[in-house]
Amino acid sequence: MTQVVEITEAASYQVKEMMRHNEEEDSYLRVAVNGGGCSGLTYGMGFEKEKSPEDDEYEQFGIPILIAREDAPILQGTVVDYKQSLMGGGFTINNPNAIASCGCGTSFRTAKKTGTPENC
Repeated sequence: MTQVVEITEAASYQVKEMMRHNEEEDSYLRVAVNGGGCSGLTYGMGFEKEKSPEDDEYEQFGIPILIAREDAPILQGTVVDYKQSLMGGGFTINNPNAIASCGCGTSFRTAKKTGTPENC
């Protein structure tokens, strides 16, 4: 099975720190696509204890990752990184399938999926 999302080493370090801090060491990291935002789709990341039958499981840097099969085509080739700067740090998501995104960078759309845009 081909890896859908790449988690960089910097992002994996931050995810592991968050797992430890939130006592989620036995959880999966879910990377998801949700409807909403200015452009119609938004990214979601969080911890989950259970894998559903609609999920595919991957692993990078020792982190078990869940992606719903319906989200896989939208996320294929996406890179999740973590950037630190003088103003703080945060996760960045580079999705080669996104053809448009909003000014704040949290919502997007692809050529095949527009989602459900909201008024911003």
